[in-house]
Amino acid sequence: MTLQPDVSVPTMIDPFGRHISYLRVSVTDRCDFRCVYCMSEHMTFLPKRDLLSLEELDRLCSAFVARGVRKLRITGGEPLVRKNIMWLFRALSRHLQSGALEELTLTTNGSQLKTHAAELAACGVKRINVSLDTLDPAKFKDITRWGDLRVVMEGIEAAERAGLAVKINAVALKDVNEHEIEALMAFAHGRGADLTLIETMPLGEIEGDRTDQYLPLSVVRARLMDRFTLEDIPYRTGGPARYVRVKETGGRLGFITPLTHNFCESCNRVRLTCTGTLYMCLGQDDAADLRPVLRANPDNDAALHLAVTEAIARKPKGHDFIIDRTTRKPAVSRHMSVTGG
Repeated sequence: MTLQPDVSVPTMIDPFGRHISYLRVSVTDRCDFRCVYCMSEHMTFLPKRDLLSLEELDRLCSAFVARGVRKLRITGGEPLVRKNIMWLFRALSRHLQSGALEELTLTTNGSQLKTHAAELAACGVKRINVSLDTLDPAKFKDITRWGDLRVVMEGIEAAERAGLAVKINAVALKDVNEHEIEALMAFAHGRGADLTLIETMPLGEIEGDRTDQYLPLSVVRARLMDRFTLEDIPYRTGGPARYVRVKETGGRLGFITPLTHNFCESCNRVRLTCTGTLYMCLGQDDAADLRPVLRANPDNDAALHLAVTEAIARKPKGHDFIIDRTTRKPAVSRHMSVTGG
């Protein structure tokens, strides 16, 4: 059974006619890794008192489901380090059971999957994204600063045993993993997983220079085409990736290209932070603070729906991402861990 959105509140359509049906929710800005392209090694995280409770996150997510959100992705930081996070998955699973929500999923670094994979599957999660930029243990340590590749691999195996479909996400980094793309593809496709490549995004101050990290995926694709047959396919997951099938492996390869070819024209998503801030665009600073509205009206969502409607009316046509030698500052100052990508 599939339920229609609550007729008492309108579905979300932005000024450019795009139907907002995908919500990404960052449940924490904290992470147990410090990936070099994502955050500084010495991060200052939000005080725990500033975070929405899990009950408040459930209420907000449920309000968006009532407005026509069909896909809900839990992100971070690293979402599985949030204390009692499985309570939220169990609570949100009721929308899967009712048919109001088509998919509940998450993006994770894999460090906590060994512990939580089976319960995620029990909550109705069917597939997950695991961030994995290299198969070299030493290089993995260099990229993540604090990570252990062995633990992540055990997490991926636990997810597969639990019946979760795993997609591998890899950020393409010049002079770091650019010569490992084929190995990552073989790893993913060899276990029946998709691989999605992502261009590094100019979000938040980091120690390094992103122009030294930036590897255009147009270059990666051209290199792959020297050895592989890439067949364009219409497959979509609801996100920004555009997929090809690699004839030689039979697997799918996705490209997320916010810089070389942005995907704004089909953007169907908004992002909610762990403090209740709604970002209408990953690459813009405009946002709506839903926390005071939520807390001032504990028993009535009318004011909350009004605030959401006003925010969606400001969703921009596209982002302002740029990386070059003359634009050294990030496009937006917040780190990726704040909005979860």
